[in-house]
This record gives sequence, structure tokens and C-alpha cells, in this order.
Amino acid sequence: MLNSMCIGVVGAGLMGHGIAQVFLEDGRFDVCVYDAAPGLIETVQERIASNLKTLGRPAVSFAKLRLSDDISEALSGCQIVFEAVPEKLEIKHHVMRQIEAVVSGECIIASNTSVIPIGHIGEAISKKDRLVGTHWWNPPFLIPLVEVVQATATNQQVVERTISLLESVGKVAVHVKKDVPGFVGNRLQHALWREAIALVSQGICDARTVDLVVKNSFGLRLPVLGPLENADLVGLDLTQDIHAVILPTLDSTSWPNRIVTNSVRDGNLGMKSGKGFYEWTYSSAQGVREQLLAYLAAALKERSDAQM
Repeated sequence: MLNSMCIGVVGAGLMGHGIAQVFLEDGRFDVCVYDAAPGLIETVQERIASNLKTLGRPAVSFAKLRLSDDISEALSGCQIVFEAVPEKLEIKHHVMRQIEAVVSGECIIASNTSVIPIGHIGEAISKKDRLVGTHWWNPPFLIPLVEVVQATATNQQVVERTISLLESVGKVAVHVKKDVPGFVGNRLQHALWREAIALVSQGICDARTVDLVVKNSFGLRLPVLGPLENADLVGLDLTQDIHAVILPTLDSTSWPNRIVTNSVRDGNLGMKSGKGFYEWTYSSAQGVREQLLAYLAAALKERSDAQM
């Protein structure tokens, strides 16, 4: 069945074209990408080719890729559709209604969202049992993880079929059994960000110190030792003693820190504006992006070589 599947992708932006690339690189699937913006849809092939060239990967056959700014034409015959539009609930509701109107009753609808509960997104459609969350991480053609989120109404078979498909193209697909904001990965990531930002906001250290500490200590262990493996390694008795001292002092703010809201108010948005926690030039920002891409590609190659 997998060999004859048609994969639909709605949204041709950063995530959408990357998701399409994953299935094109596999080579077994017809891939159909829809976006209402003609200028964006027309560059999908060019961007995928550029990604592959940068990574030194083989070229793909674009004969299996169909691009369209007509949603009915693009999604006709698809067995699964990955929605990858901006992280705004009203936009996702609009697109979900469009998707449901043109796909078959058996088609799985998968929403790529970083934090929005899948049940909230599903409020826009009538057949909620075929909606599943698939949180891909950026860039989707490099990061192995996809969180498969089961909403209250999601059919178990939809979850299983989605995980099976993703695993067949080499992804690490994990089953998130409860539909909570941020799922697993972003809840962990932003718990760390909240404390990091609080340390700077409270004058305990500066941003550079935070990043140096993470990159030169526990960050080095994370690829081979997850947090709960680490807790078992040091012992739950020691973990209990440490938590008794530190947990009452950690930041528990339930709203974005003032250092962030003030920066956004002042137009200091990070790399995109030239200033955030750091000062950025185009060259320095591009250097970080290139370094990240090279690191991820090398790490995946090392992992692949170790498994051979």
C-alpha cells in the first residue's frame, strides 16, 4: 500500500517544502503540494534542490512532485494530507475546512503544529476521528523526530497508520497519548527557555553565559543520555535531594517574561531584526544557520554509520 500512496502537503513554506522533500527522497510516493501563494509554490522544487545540494545528497526525481495553487487539484486522491500552514488557529481552521471539503472520507488529515492542541484545530471539521497531530521539527529533512499526537477523538488506527508511514521514511515517530499544548518536545524545550530567560532577567548572568553553560555541560550529553536516563544514572535518591533544594527556587511564571515582551514591543525580535538577546548582522546570523545545518547533517551521518 505504501508504494502507491499519494502524500498531500498544504503549505509550501519552511516546513511544508521540507516535509515534501522527505517523501520525495524516499522515492516511493507521489507528493502533491498546495499553497494559495503562486510565488511560493513555484519555488518548492528549487528550494528542495538547493537543500539537497547543500547537504551533498543525491538529486530526487521531481516527476513524482505535483505543485498547485488549486487545493482540489492538489489533494485529489491523497491518502494522507499534512497541513503545514502558519501557527495561527484561525488560519488552521480555515485550511482544515478546505481540506475536508476536497479529500475522501478515508483520507488522514495530519496537522503540523508546534504547540496548538489538536482538538482545538479539529473544531473546524466534522470527521474528527481522522485528524491526528504530526509535529515535525525544523528542518524536517534533518531532524528525525515527529511527535504523533492523539486527540480525544482520534481513531487509534489513524495513529498507528501515521506512525507506520513516518517510520517507513526513516523518521523517529513517537506516540503522544494526551493532547496537551506543546506535546512533549516543546514542553521540555520551553521549560528550559523559561528558566534561561529568568536567569538573565534577574541579573544572575548574561545571555552568553547561559548559552555557554548549556553547550559546554549537560548539552553535550543529551544526544546519548536523556533526562530520565540521567536521573537513573545519578540515582533517584540524589535526584530527590537536589529537587528538594532547587525546585522551589525555579521560575514558575505563567506568562512570557518581561524581558521578552519588552523586546518585542521595541521591535527587537532576534536575528530577523538584528537584535534580541544578542546583536546580529546578516553575516553572523547566517553563520549560525550554516553551522547548525552542518552539525545536524554530520550528527545524522555519524548516527547512520554507527547503525550499519
